[in-house]
Amino acid sequence: MAAQPVGGQKPFHVISPVLESLPLSKAVGTKVFMKLENVQPSGSFKIRGIGHRCQDVRGRALPDPLLPTGGNAGLAAAYAARELGLPITVVVPSSSGPTAVRKLQELGATVEVYGKVWDDANRRAQELAKTEGWVSIHPFDHPLVWEGHASLVRELKDSLEAKPGAIVVAVGGGGLLAGVVAGLHQVGWQDVPVIAAETQGAHSFHEALKAGRLVTLPDITSVATCLGAKTVAARALECAQECRVISQVVEDAEAVRAVEQFLDDERMLVEPACGAPLAVLYSGRLQRLQREGRLRSPLRSVVLVVCGGSNIHTAQLRALKSQLGME
Repeated sequence: MAAQPVGGQKPFHVISPVLESLPLSKAVGTKVFMKLENVQPSGSFKIRGIGHRCQDVRGRALPDPLLPTGGNAGLAAAYAARELGLPITVVVPSSSGPTAVRKLQELGATVEVYGKVWDDANRRAQELAKTEGWVSIHPFDHPLVWEGHASLVRELKDSLEAKPGAIVVAVGGGGLLAGVVAGLHQVGWQDVPVIAAETQGAHSFHEALKAGRLVTLPDITSVATCLGAKTVAARALECAQECRVISQVVEDAEAVRAVEQFLDDERMLVEPACGAPLAVLYSGRLQRLQREGRLRSPLRSVVLVVCGGSNIHTAQLRALKSQLGME
């Protein structure tokens, strides 16, 4: 189902399904609803915020190419640019892999591979934006991106019979978290706890929460490359002061194991970045938070944002398992 026009422009995202997962509900001991962002046109939730930002650029009649960074953000921007008839260059780190590059090129984007991790690619994008006069589309740190992502929560309000007891999301740079918190405020659900999941080695949000300030990781060592921002957006840290945000860090092997289990349970293949929140549910961490008194017991229900991701296939899943010694 297509989303309704906002401000006279039809969004590029669709209203994604909300379905109960019986296997996850059994694992957690309460109803788990999946918000299936993996069915979005670009393969992830990114199209909500990135699409909204691109429409704003087009609305200001700027002729310069768009310049986003990152795999899933780049795919969302490339999709939006194609729909808007805009030229686009996407800078991606080598960690994005050939699949992301191929998909970007199929959408008509010019692709430049630069650096090892997202932070490297972002520095290059900022250089190009300055020297070439291009419009830079940040993948997670912009108010219009957060505003676009907030639509996810408004859809939940329309779909669910009652307010959930918790929402579980993945955190990379913090754009999705910022959007979810904005949406919670918009629908009056700001008392709903948000469980923010990361993998060890890409846990910049967790470190920032612990320090009470932004922290830059020395490197990204996690296989969940879509979570690979060395420093989260400042807005993500602010969100933890406005709503109840509970940080959870899982190991890479747990995330990959959760991806495989989810494929068996729900017949959907998602990236390790999405495996992080899945691992929180499969591993018993949510019940531990209840025992510790950090979450209510019992919970009314839990919403899992299946953030998706296009840079995954079965051969890569096997390779990740082998890399992590899981075979």
